[in-house]
Amino acid sequence: MGSRATIDRTRVRDAVAAAERVTSAEIVVSIAPFFIGSVERAAHRAFARLGVANTERRNGVLVFVVPARRQVIVLGDDGAVARVEPAVWQDVASQIAHAFSRGAGTAGLIDGIGRLAHALSAPFPHEAGDINELPDLPNTRSRAAVTPPSGA
Repeated sequence: MGSRATIDRTRVRDAVAAAERVTSAEIVVSIAPFFIGSVERAAHRAFARLGVANTERRNGVLVFVVPARRQVIVLGDDGAVARVEPAVWQDVASQIAHAFSRGAGTAGLIDGIGRLAHALSAPFPHEAGDINELPDLPNTRSRAAVTPPSGA
């Protein structure tokens, strides 16, 4: 797998947009290149850097992926963590990581985003006039391990 794994950013963006049509929660995907250090610490830094904690209802969720290490961390902001079963975060992270280990990272992300949307839709249903507070396109510092979005 390693750095040759590709993630279709367009399909992931579309999955986030679809998720946010059923929940007012904001889902952000961050794809990080291989690095030395703690994936969990890097996920917490990305959470702050990407503004996931800055949503009006405090219902932002970060899916932080390190494809080269097949590691995934799912972090919810205070509002999301308070209203979603604790096992959801780890279950979704494990499911996505397993998909990466099979070479199906994009499909795993899309499925995981759908599962998050389902879990978030009851406590945070989508409402008329809901504003998209955070970008849907996956964030990445290195485009080497991802495919560019269509038309980019």
